Amino acid sequence: MMVAGAVAGGHRTQVAELAVKNRLPTMYPQNIYVEAGGLMSYGTNYPELDRRAATYVDKILKGAKPADLPVEQPTKFELMINLKAAKQIGLTIPPNVLVRADKVLK
Repeated sequence: MMVAGAVAGGHRTQVAELAVKNRLPTMYPQNIYVEAGGLMSYGTNYPELDRRAATYVDKILKGAKPADLPVEQPTKFELMINLKAAKQIGLTIPPNVLVRADKVLK
């Protein structure tokens, strides 16, 4: 399991390649790691967070006090699976897991 961080995020391709090279099934917190060649990710849907942030900005610009707005936590998460990476490490992803994935890279 990889933890999110600015240092690791900047080297996501190298991290993903190293995991595949060593046949390590790895789970990442963001889909950018899977797009860089990693096996799978489960994490916050950042475009959805951006949309939610925009509604807060809109409310503040219309006069709402930031202190009066409720704190929200992410509610939408995405599972992404990279079948090419799975094949490279010799892992078969069960069909019931693939069906649950929001995105599958082939």
